[in-house]
Amino acid sequence: MKNFINDGKTIHYANAGSPITSGQAVVVGNILAVAAVDIGTGESGTLHTEGVFTLPAASGAEIAQGETLVWDVSAEAFDDSAATPAEGDLSGAFAIAWEAKGTGVTSLRVKLTGVPGVVKAA
Repeated sequence: MKNFINDGKTIHYANAGSPITSGQAVVVGNILAVAAVDIGTGESGTLHTEGVFTLPAASGAEIAQGETLVWDVSAEAFDDSAATPAEGDLSGAFAIAWEAKGTGVTSLRVKLTGVPGVVKAA
């Protein structure tokens, strides 16, 4: 096929902000993606938009397996679906808990679905 670009599970990203480390979650518009490689300021690299990743989670959140999640941009961590999104936070079916998590745990296996989320406006 002459018009094939890629499988849609990765996205090319030009980093205009702070350096990004491999495995770090990155908000791109209405999607959350995970850096496949380190991406320095002014550099470009690949982000995964789908798959299961271990990512930061709010220590106080209790999360059920299969629950949709909220990405707290200020904490750079997932919270449970009962959390009230603040400005810039991402919610919706973009990410699903792949496992249950109790309080005190600071990471979680999460499935990124590739579906755009909703960014909380000001």
